[in-house]
Amino acid sequence: MSGASPSDAPGLRVTVSDVAAAAGVSRATATRALKGEGRFAPETQERILAEAERLGYVRNTMAAELAAGRTGTVGLMLRDASNPAYGLLFSRLQDEAHRRGLDLVTVTIGADVKGAEQVNALHRLLGMRVAGLIVATGGITAAQLEPFADQVPIVRAGRVETAEGIHTAHYDDPSHGRMLASHVVSLGHRRVVVLSGAEDVSFAEHLRASAMSSTLVDGGASVTLVSAGAAPTDGVDEALDAVRDGATAVMCASDYRQLAVMRALRAAGLSVPGDVSVTGCDGILPGADLLGLTTLRIPVEAVAAAAVETMQRLLGSDADSDSSETVRQPFVGTLVPGSTAAPV
Repeated sequence: MSGASPSDAPGLRVTVSDVAAAAGVSRATATRALKGEGRFAPETQERILAEAERLGYVRNTMAAELAAGRTGTVGLMLRDASNPAYGLLFSRLQDEAHRRGLDLVTVTIGADVKGAEQVNALHRLLGMRVAGLIVATGGITAAQLEPFADQVPIVRAGRVETAEGIHTAHYDDPSHGRMLASHVVSLGHRRVVVLSGAEDVSFAEHLRASAMSSTLVDGGASVTLVSAGAAPTDGVDEALDAVRDGATAVMCASDYRQLAVMRALRAAGLSVPGDVSVTGCDGILPGADLLGLTTLRIPVEAVAAAAVETMQRLLGSDADSDSSETVRQPFVGTLVPGSTAAPV
């Protein structure tokens, strides 16, 4: 419409030139001030920033970086952030990326059959011309990821990976399973249920459960392994049947499953840990300390920091020299003894 001023336009249509004209400076000066670069008199910097805010200027970071022949924008694919463990990981990844000067474009995936939606999400992120991908969900396989690794660097955050060319900063889930099982054995339990999601449901839970089972057997315990579906209540009935047959402890591969087992035990008139000891894994649930959950606190902060640091290095000028070496960084969490597991 004729006669419209820059302030009448949506923020994305306000340009650096508009800001420069309003502030009475050159376009180059406005550009440097908005990027926080260069040295200016304090009043000049304040005037430029004030005019940018008044006009509703929004910097098109991706376009600017592409024009400069580079991009610091990284795609992040995250599992449903309503899960506290993924929610915290998302928060820490964002904080670390901001600290290192990287921008994250995030897509969140909930329930997904065979990873199809996750593959589509990765295609959408690549369509945004991201420079790299951080994948913080275990629901997509190495075979599905490998084609994308030919185009941009990929870092898995949380889950281990075996495919060459896909880097990881991951939780050492086998160590976590061993730590928890050693604790249960030390309490004298010799008949134990291990309740976990199946391998194709949660690879992390599968790794934990496998390590729990082998450690328990090595410690002289008999094990009833229940491999269940994704819902926390899946497999709980079978676990309770084993308890009725004499098992004294139920080891769960996640805290959500632990809570489901505790609810079912209470409904059955059994006390925790008086009648049955119960353990979980993750240690992120709000109120876990108040509930006294025996669990293992996964090292979310360390994994997030390492994932972003690895991505930043892969995007750096020396990336070509490191491209032949796949980064594998495992991180071990902390046992939380709690009060839901007690000596026999």
